[in-house]
Order: sequence, then C-alpha cells, then structure tokens
Amino acid sequence: MRNYNLITPEGTKDLLLEECLVRRETEETIRSVFQSHGYDELITPGLEFFDVFQSDAVRYPQEQLYKLTDSKGRLLVLRPESTTPIARVVATRLREAMLPLRLCYMQSAYRFEPALKGRSDAFMQAGVELIGSNSYMADLEMASMAIVVLKECNETNFSLELGDAGIFKELMRELHASPNTKEEIRYLIETKNYSALNDLLDTLGDNHIIHALKKLPSLFGGEEVFDKMAQLYTTPHIQDMLQYLRKLYNEIAALIGRERVSVDLGIVNKADYYTGVIIKGYLEGYGDEVLSGGRYNKLLESFGYDVPAVGFAVNVDAVAKVAMKHNPRTKKPADAVIYAAPGYEQEAIKLAETKRQAGSVVEFALEETAEAALQYAKTRQIPKLYRVEEDVTEVTVL
Repeated sequence: MRNYNLITPEGTKDLLLEECLVRRETEETIRSVFQSHGYDELITPGLEFFDVFQSDAVRYPQEQLYKLTDSKGRLLVLRPESTTPIARVVATRLREAMLPLRLCYMQSAYRFEPALKGRSDAFMQAGVELIGSNSYMADLEMASMAIVVLKECNETNFSLELGDAGIFKELMRELHASPNTKEEIRYLIETKNYSALNDLLDTLGDNHIIHALKKLPSLFGGEEVFDKMAQLYTTPHIQDMLQYLRKLYNEIAALIGRERVSVDLGIVNKADYYTGVIIKGYLEGYGDEVLSGGRYNKLLESFGYDVPAVGFAVNVDAVAKVAMKHNPRTKKPADAVIYAAPGYEQEAIKLAETKRQAGSVVEFALEETAEAALQYAKTRQIPKLYRVEEDVTEVTVL
C-alpha cells in the first residue's frame, strides 16, 4: 500500500516563509480596506451542513464539494465559499439587526477544481456583503470598493469587468427548453465554448432568442456592447438592465478610465444565486479573475428572510501570488542576537524581553561559544550581538 505521508493532497500546497509573509501582508491590506468602509468581520464554521448549499437559490454540484459525516451520520461539507453561510447567519442570528448590514470575512474555502485549471482546492477568501439595500448606490459602493482593493494590491496593473446575470436569466426564461438543457447552455456560456454552444442551440430551432444566446459569449468590450445587445434581442426588462449597467459602467469609467473597465454580457457565474450586476476584477500576471461578486437578491429568501444583498469575494492566494511575482520578499533579519554564557541564561532572557518590549526582534544564540554566536550573527546578517556574562557586552556585527 502506498504511503502519502510526505506530500499534500492534490489541489493543495504548503506556504513557506516568504509566501506566508506576502499572504499576511495581502490579508491585512484587504482587511484594512473593508474596515475603512465600515464593514464588521464575521467568521462562519469551516463545516456546514450539505443542505446549506442545496436550495432553490444555490445548488452546488456534489462533485465540487468536500463531503464528510458527523457523529449522527448527517452529511457535512467543507465550506466551498462564504456568501451562502453568511446569508444563513443573517437570516437566523442577525435577523433582528438594523439594515443595512455591512459584513466582511477572511476565511478559507474548499472545493474541487478542474485538474488542468491550475487552481487550488483550498484557498483563502476575503469578501464583503452589503445586506438590506437594493439601491444603485449599494451596487456602486461594491464596484468602487472593488477598485480600491485592486488598487491597494496592485496600483497600476488592474482592471474591472461588469456584467448582469439578469440578462442571461431573462433569455433562459423566454427559451423553451428543459432544465438540464438550460444548465448545459449556462455551462457552455460560462466556459465560452462557442462550437459546443452553437451545436446545442442548433437543436433547439432558429429564432431571435437562439441567435442572441449564440452571440452572448462574444458580447464583451466597451460601451458599444450595450447597443449590440439591444439590436440582437430586447424586452422591457432587458432594456432596463442594459440602461442600469451602462450607467454603472460610465460611473466606473469616470473613476478609473475606460481602458481599465470592460463589459461582458456573457458573464455567467458558477454560483447561480446572482440576480443582477456582476463584478469581476483582474490583476496583470494572473490568468483568471482574482475578485468576483455581484447582486444576489434571492439568496437570503431561501433561508426565510427576503432581503436584497450585494457583495464580492477576493481570492487572497491569487493576489498574493501576483504580489510575490512582482515584488519578491525576503525575511528581515533579527535586530539582535543574545549569547548567554553558562549560568547566565536567566539574565539573557530578561535582557531579551527588555529589547523586545522596546520593539526589537531578538533571537537567542544556541551556539556553545561566543565566537560561534558571532559567526552565526554574521551569517544571518544580524547587526548586533549581546554577550551576557558577568557583564553585558554589545558587539556591532555589521
């Protein structure tokens, strides 16, 4: 039988030294943005009941979930994302809280990703949820805060993409097809698989809706996309959505420039609970989005609390990976090392505590002689050595 005690499971990795440093810096950068916008942190369990992710509003395929059972034989999953658990919390324990609620989180998520995509099955996710407002200003707050997050993480090489889940949902409502066929269409549009999408749609006839669905994955670019969609197929509802999204697009373009913002009407998220505006954020040097979210007005209703909401999540590991690539870090050496002669260990500990309370990073020298401790300090580029004997001697190393 093969042993797996020297490797990590597929889709996971160890973070080492500088990688940990960069990820902690990234976490603190994002958390500070959330706090500066008035968001309060919330932590949900890493384990949730399977049923939490199997409702009319959200239904994760079983093959994407890490599953296990509790002591009573009930089916549990490792949290695949944080928006749905937070919806559960708001609908139950925070039901009486004054709206709007501004909540944020920084916690791990776990889900099976396609093997050839290069994505991790376990990753740190940071995000915000604005609960209880269906206003335009709430959507603009999300988009503008997404910009701040991207800018703080990578000031020059970021971009934002806007879409609306409602357009695809409206076309699906008008289309005469089975639920399974509609789900396959959703998947093919999400993956932008043009040839397979066209083959499937050809089996459903030839009309304005079919034609619009064939063109939907290619409807991305600048402001001209809105006019292209209006010419393909429109209803009063779609017209309202296009007008709303165009307004948001122009507001964002005024903030960051048209070269940094684009429109993609073929955006279709895995999480099918989105009902309106969708936001995606990108950093140069990473091939997928590092930020995604949008409006989800029906998710909390599935938990018995009918209030609108909007939010986004950030893949912290992806952002840290970009930061590591563009600005490699090295661990800063300690400020001092303390060598204790035999019998003077207590004095060395007291000296170290005094230095640490003053803000210095101090190590103990574990070598047997003062000469070896000095050589250690030189090798590690530690600028000072304190020799604690009958007296304390300060030695400048560098």
